[in-house]
Amino acid sequence: MLDIELIRREPGRVREALRAKGLLEEGVAEAKGEDPVERAQRLDAKRRDTITALEDAQAERNDRSQQIGELMQAGEEERAQEHIARTKELKQDVQSLEEEVEETEAALRPLLLALPNLPHSSVPVGADEGDNEVEEEVGRAPAFDFDPQPHWALAEQHGLVDFERGAKVTGAGFPFYTGQGARLQRALVQLFLDEAAEAGYAEMQPPLFVNEASARGTGQLPDKEDLMYEIGRDELFPIPTAEVPVTNFFREEILSAEALPIKRCAYTPCFRREAGSYGQDVRGLNRLHQFDKVELVWLARPDESYRALETLRTDAERLLEKLGLPYRRLLMCTGDLGFAQAKKYDLEVWSAGQERWLEVSSVSNFESFQARRADIRYRPEPEARPRPVHTLNGSALALPRVIAALLEHFQTEDGAVALPGVLTEYTGFERIG
Repeated sequence: MLDIELIRREPGRVREALRAKGLLEEGVAEAKGEDPVERAQRLDAKRRDTITALEDAQAERNDRSQQIGELMQAGEEERAQEHIARTKELKQDVQSLEEEVEETEAALRPLLLALPNLPHSSVPVGADEGDNEVEEEVGRAPAFDFDPQPHWALAEQHGLVDFERGAKVTGAGFPFYTGQGARLQRALVQLFLDEAAEAGYAEMQPPLFVNEASARGTGQLPDKEDLMYEIGRDELFPIPTAEVPVTNFFREEILSAEALPIKRCAYTPCFRREAGSYGQDVRGLNRLHQFDKVELVWLARPDESYRALETLRTDAERLLEKLGLPYRRLLMCTGDLGFAQAKKYDLEVWSAGQERWLEVSSVSNFESFQARRADIRYRPEPEARPRPVHTLNGSALALPRVIAALLEHFQTEDGAVALPGVLTEYTGFERIG
């Protein structure tokens, strides 16, 4: 959520950010021709004027109430009755003004919740994914002297993933991992958690369901309703990522400056409806409704969050380097930046069997956007006024496309897969097939 003072001071900057993210024209809020920034300014001004009138009425009521007793004791009953009559009027005015403040705040808050975060100044301006910047490519794509197979063919050949039975039991996008496929999943999770621990992240095992307040706190609501599953009867949401419960662990808390930065990691299944996905992008392990992921989360001081972002990015990249997978780092442009992010990197691995790049991690700085929504603050000094922290997170890593890349990258001519050595102690085998 944006700071209302920022909207007061720099409405032009907020409006430009909406345009850069391609959201102003879409109508972030229904305002009958009035853009959401103007509407927020108007409601904020009305709320402040009403609060001023309310405070004036309360002060006058209290002053007159005090004078009534003094006038009665002094025998000035006529003047006392005038104060009594005026106090009754003020009581009604106060009640009316309190209701008006509540109504205005009720109209302002959802509007503020619907406004996206502002891009950081280092984010390139662009319309869509075609304007993202490739910052670096690491490693080389393998040169095969045979026609490489896509991962879904290798998975079927070796009995690693059963898509058909997953569809029978649940539906498309909910596969079974079997045999060495299941062990490879477990091995990757353990490797990623061990590397996170080595980098100073404290492990958590969070709930897999969150309530509406938690989904709103990290920005999934009101922006991503169509991407989440919902359990209507119990008003719960299966988590789309561990970011949601781990960040909300600190919701409505005030932290000490000495506690920052806070670094947490968590392995969870993730559940996403992925509405609108189709075609080659969803084949095999490319896009699933349920998948496993290790997530890294930071809570940092505002003046340290962009250094933290680069450290977080490095922690995710280190895993790809250990696995020996070619990857590239993208700096996302404004038009391809998410609702809540101020700056985001995507890490993509090269899919040798499909000859295209597959995203395996997003690393983001949300600045104070999530913290304001979730009311996560810290005190810069012991007696100082609390300030919102900055929150960051990154996938380290999402498993399905990592497995797809491993199978395709390390395949041999006979269809076997020679796994990288770093996985041997976790899998108990060096080769699939």
